[in-house]
Amino acid sequence: MSLLDLAKNRKSTRAFKKRPLPSPESILKSIEVALEAPSGLNCQPWFFLIVTKKELKKKIREYCENEEKSFHSIAPDYFKIWLKKKKISWKKPFLTDAPYLILVFSDMKCPYAIQSTWLSIGYLLLALEEKNIASLTYTPPNPAKLRNLLGINKRYSLQTIIPVGYPKKIKIKEKRKSIKEKVFLNAWKNPFILQNNKLQ
Repeated sequence: MSLLDLAKNRKSTRAFKKRPLPSPESILKSIEVALEAPSGLNCQPWFFLIVTKKELKKKIREYCENEEKSFHSIAPDYFKIWLKKKKISWKKPFLTDAPYLILVFSDMKCPYAIQSTWLSIGYLLLALEEKNIASLTYTPPNPAKLRNLLGINKRYSLQTIIPVGYPKKIKIKEKRKSIKEKVFLNAWKNPFILQNNKLQ
């Protein structure tokens, strides 16, 4: 499968089977791909914490759901409408149903730590997709407090939690906008046109 095919096939999964993957090695191999991402000053600010223990996943879920309840109550109306349309509530069962959680942290003493870490996350998502592993990037409200719960130094900032496993059902990917809508040439909103293999 080409890289473009992997990107087109990959979608966010919020409902996981509790069945574990045949081998945890597939996760390590995917993270190995993520470690090849570029970073500012080659600082490589990313760190990955893999969580498999049921009790720890339960604590993470409880914390996140408490924070989500508060967030959902104060979210702007347009956001509440979007959440309702997508049937997304404060409940986060994927945090306990998925057999593995990958918590991704940035070393905030590195330059461009957040940008570099998210480049690494992009590599990771496609690597997981290549191995037919479903994933989701979920960042809870007030992630700093979750770092405290895990006893992690404030130097390291939680960027996202990635539940991984097998999806409960096949999901249709949401439509993406076209190149014409998103790519411009030499001037803002000037369309990128290719004719006879030449830029117009």
